[in-house]
Amino acid sequence: MLEQTQDEQEIIERVAALDIGKAELVCCVRVPDPKGGPRRVQEVTTYSTMTRSLQVMVDRLTDLGVTRVVMEATSSYWKPPFYLLEAHGFEVWLVNAKDVKHLPGRPKTDRLDAVWLCKVAERQMLRPSFVPPIPIRRLRDLTRYRMSLVSDQSAEKNRVEKLLEDAQLKLSVVASDIFGVSGRDMMAALIAGQRSPRVLAQMARARMRAKIPQLEEAFVGQFTDHHGFLLAKMLARIDALSVDIADLDTKIEARLAPFADAVARLDEIPGVGATTAAVIIAEVGDDMTRFPTPAHLSSWARFAPGVKESAGRKKGTGATGHGDRYLARVLGEAAVSAARTDTFLGERYRRIARRRGKKKAIVAVGRSILLIVWSLLSDPETRYHDLGPGFYDSHINPERKKRNHIRQLEALGYKVTLQPAA
Repeated sequence: MLEQTQDEQEIIERVAALDIGKAELVCCVRVPDPKGGPRRVQEVTTYSTMTRSLQVMVDRLTDLGVTRVVMEATSSYWKPPFYLLEAHGFEVWLVNAKDVKHLPGRPKTDRLDAVWLCKVAERQMLRPSFVPPIPIRRLRDLTRYRMSLVSDQSAEKNRVEKLLEDAQLKLSVVASDIFGVSGRDMMAALIAGQRSPRVLAQMARARMRAKIPQLEEAFVGQFTDHHGFLLAKMLARIDALSVDIADLDTKIEARLAPFADAVARLDEIPGVGATTAAVIIAEVGDDMTRFPTPAHLSSWARFAPGVKESAGRKKGTGATGHGDRYLARVLGEAAVSAARTDTFLGERYRRIARRRGKKKAIVAVGRSILLIVWSLLSDPETRYHDLGPGFYDSHINPERKKRNHIRQLEALGYKVTLQPAA
């Protein structure tokens, strides 16, 4: 039996869409017909991405009364028009290119892409991506650049180790950290021309002095002036990066001042330190109204496995997809750090790692940390309370055993009624 419905097509009355490239963009505007009636009219114009040209586009959109502007997240080219439109009070939506499906057989040009995007946007068939407010964006620039410099420094340290291996020096076999005080003194002596294994080994300090015989063996090699020249350049690069990272830490600390309380509460999570907390706030912000539930946040961050259903059967894909790589990196590091603690998260990691492997355990614990972050940022009065490593044994295991026993008895034809013992 057919039933009447009251579905109404909600159309954004005045909308614009931008197809953005590096040098120019195509702007499509769709508005009601000035002559009246149900028809819509559109205007398609190409603008340069230079600021003066973008200002002309903004003035034109203002004259047409456009309220919403939609654009695809194309590399970093979307930022200039997005920021300019945002500053002029437009409702600007950045959308994922995957959400804009192109019809099979339709020719693909910048002009047609802009028109198609505008038609999809006016019918509200898109959802906006998360673009944080300006203070969070400034913090994000600093934290992301810091992570890049830390990666560069790690790469340079790896080059130093490879150079020493090329010179047949096995310092990294004996010393756990060749960039500690002892290691740096030894490498400085190598650069200065010292080649005696005994003299170099005697530079060991503190606990490394117990390894002097092994160090003498490690420094027997073929270190030349050529290696010394390269080693000096690499160490200078590492030191310069250390200075830059320290400067960024100072800037990040200043930017974090308005979020000091949130950072302090996130710092209480096992595996999450002040630096990790700063990156988390920079990536997800401090306003959780953007994510209605913790599941929305974990799904946005791609820390929730996808599910597919076919023929009435649901199948977990096991894959989470690619989300914010900066957030994924710090959550992974936090999960590994939490795994070493005697806490609920540490026990959760160990339980999952035993059954399904370390990689899945890292993702699972990272998701748990993300859910805790949502709860802490959603309510400023909430504090982290650890459930303890014995939570599974004292709460989950007894309930699971009880359910299993009941299920087994019911399968044998019994009706089970539980009554607590006196």
